[in-house]
Amino acid sequence: MTSQLTTIPARHGIAVPLSAGQTIKVINTHGNQVVDTWAFTLSSFPPSPSSAIKTQLSMQHTRASLCRVIPQAGDGLYDNERKKILTMTEDTTAGHHDTLMAACDKQRYEELGGGSSHRNCSDNLVEGLAAIGWLAPFFMFSSSFFPSPFSPQFTPSPFNLFMNIPVHEDRTTLSFDPPTSKEGQYVCLKAEVDLVIAFSACPQVSYENALS
Repeated sequence: MTSQLTTIPARHGIAVPLSAGQTIKVINTHGNQVVDTWAFTLSSFPPSPSSAIKTQLSMQHTRASLCRVIPQAGDGLYDNERKKILTMTEDTTAGHHDTLMAACDKQRYEELGGGSSHRNCSDNLVEGLAAIGWLAPFFMFSSSFFPSPFSPQFTPSPFNLFMNIPVHEDRTTLSFDPPTSKEGQYVCLKAEVDLVIAFSACPQVSYENALS
């Protein structure tokens, strides 16, 4: 099987079709970078503009299936039908990843004073999918364009690779801590079914994402 190296541009997103059995290695090139991650199974594969979502990677179903907050090497990642669609086959980091935090969006940056034009992971997901010729799913757009129970916008919860969100001893509070990933450390994800996997190099400049 051939391998290909692709760089996720800083503050941008990409999407990659993976056939069942293929593995993708996500390398933290300089360390400290958070990478939001999503995956979708489709009605047709390879994806086309007419492909519809069948299922999507689901953090809540993954947590319920694993009975832990953070997946470890050897664990499966599950979709919203409780089917394993990915396996984390390797993890050379200290294992600090996140399944709890939502993807950043323009509303978050407006609240932080960065303005609505600040790049964000939610828009990066849409752009990454469009770049491979797949129209972004209806739930990523305003309900004024597509009928949807989600208004004004809904983006699936990502698997935040390399993000460090510890649960504290009181079992109720969280904190945004600096990533612990080092230069060149990586995670390998194996597709258990045909799917599209998408990534965003998180553009939030903060302690939890030192290199954005």
